[in-house]
Amino acid sequence: MKDIRVLVVDDDFMVARIHSGYVSRVPGFKVVASACNGAEALTMAAELRPDLVLLDIYLPDISGLEVLKALHDVDVLMISAARDLPTVREAMRGGAVNYLIKPFTAAALAERLQQYADTRRRLTTIGAEVGQDDVDRLFGTHPAATPLPKGLSSATCSLVAGTLKQAGRDLSAAETASIAGLSRVSARRYLEYLCVAGRAELRPRYGTAGRPEHRYRWIG
Repeated sequence: MKDIRVLVVDDDFMVARIHSGYVSRVPGFKVVASACNGAEALTMAAELRPDLVLLDIYLPDISGLEVLKALHDVDVLMISAARDLPTVREAMRGGAVNYLIKPFTAAALAERLQQYADTRRRLTTIGAEVGQDDVDRLFGTHPAATPLPKGLSSATCSLVAGTLKQAGRDLSAAETASIAGLSRVSARRYLEYLCVAGRAELRPRYGTAGRPEHRYRWIG
């Protein structure tokens, strides 16, 4: 699949730059532009036609919620310091695919982006009609097959899974760690969990001598 094109909207240009950096570190995502107000966001969305907009609510000209209602044919992930229930509800009713409260970590954003990428991937693999199991997966209500072991985080697991999936080939723990920005030991723990969960498979590579090298490949 092609990279998911992202427009970042925030009234603080430094925050927009930080968020753009977060997005760029997630495999399969590409920032195409950033905007600092609602009018600019709507203009850029119409001209660039991104796949996803990271949209702040507190903008200097119009509310991000109004921008959300005015956007068409684009998915929106709300990012805001607003945590009151009416605002969150309005974002949900406006069609936001997710809502992330500021301040957040790169890992927290990576997890939401990976969830979004997984949903897009599923939409390309199912037919014109869907079954209940397909709908459950798309709406995130499908039960997890294997719970995360103690000490592992879902955000980092999503990062490792995305790294392995985007590679399109088998990777060693060291290669995965280098791409994802993790330690080799941590990467191996998450890779082993993904194998147990049935989302990756172990592929030993045999050399001329010694134990085989453990390599991992995404199987979905």
